[in-house]
Amino acid sequence: METTSKQAPAFTHLLDLGAERLGGKALVCSDDFFAEKENLLKPGRGIFIADKYTDRGKWMDGWESRRKRVSGHDWCVVQLGASGVIRGLDIDTNFFLGNHPPFASVEACNFQGSAEELIGNLDKAAWKEILPKSPLNPGSQHFFDIESLEIYTHLRLHIYPDGGVARLKVYGEVYKNWAGVDKNDLVDLAAAVNGAKSVLCNDMFFSHMDNLIMPGRGVNMGDGWETKRNRTPNNRDWVIVRLAHTGSIRKVLVDTCHFKGNYPDTCSIEGINLEGKPVPDLSAADLKWITLLPKSKLQADKEHVFEKELNSTEAFTHVRLNIFPDGGVSRLRLFGHIVH
Repeated sequence: METTSKQAPAFTHLLDLGAERLGGKALVCSDDFFAEKENLLKPGRGIFIADKYTDRGKWMDGWESRRKRVSGHDWCVVQLGASGVIRGLDIDTNFFLGNHPPFASVEACNFQGSAEELIGNLDKAAWKEILPKSPLNPGSQHFFDIESLEIYTHLRLHIYPDGGVARLKVYGEVYKNWAGVDKNDLVDLAAAVNGAKSVLCNDMFFSHMDNLIMPGRGVNMGDGWETKRNRTPNNRDWVIVRLAHTGSIRKVLVDTCHFKGNYPDTCSIEGINLEGKPVPDLSAADLKWITLLPKSKLQADKEHVFEKELNSTEAFTHVRLNIFPDGGVSRLRLFGHIVH
């Protein structure tokens, strides 16, 4: 089913498995003469700069092939940042008005070899169509529900016959084979690539809570979780992360990278175990959160590592990061042992 730009479906709240910042890569395409395939996986919807040109023509923030003068159509293969079940797609033709493709389709496969092996054997991969040939409009987001419950690692976007697509978003749920993880292994239970998700916060005025659990360090101040300036005395802002797996946390890293005049003064972390229980309203005041990290001082633009300060070894399914009184945190890492 397709929905329009004004009716963003629920699946858009899931993780974008193909995002460049998650590790997604545009591996190979039939043609990207006017605009590079890598743009497909960048954040946002793409921008337009009226007077910007390259030696090949108008600069466009997306993937754009040349006008096809032979039979066939164009395509691009994407490696997901994390394998998973795909729940929905967004094929966005933002700013592609006289040069958008009239139709698109999408195939997916689960390929365990290297990128080079896949590129060399594209037609031998077990591609399955997850989106049949579907019409596209100019300058629009196109949301498609995906019914397959299979686990995929790669997509192949087909456009007919040629043209430009600004962004491809691949919304879904990360699959990780936890059977291969030993109970003594130290795993980042808050990593998006492992299946963690920022599920609720009281404020994300300047930047989104999902940034907290992305790979790597933040690239700039916008690549973190930042709340507005709060004028309420003794204010506390907070964000709740659903862990990738129930686990006992042994080391915490709170990174204020790039936050210099706007980092929180202090932070604390609490946990709760909802294993096997219906998930309640996580903002409810009567939930019994257990303190993992007592209120601790933070500094500007720094990675803060806490180990000896942790005062609980209980297993948690969710954690709540509290910041006092407000401000920005770039990344949160919660290293621990899984509990089967």
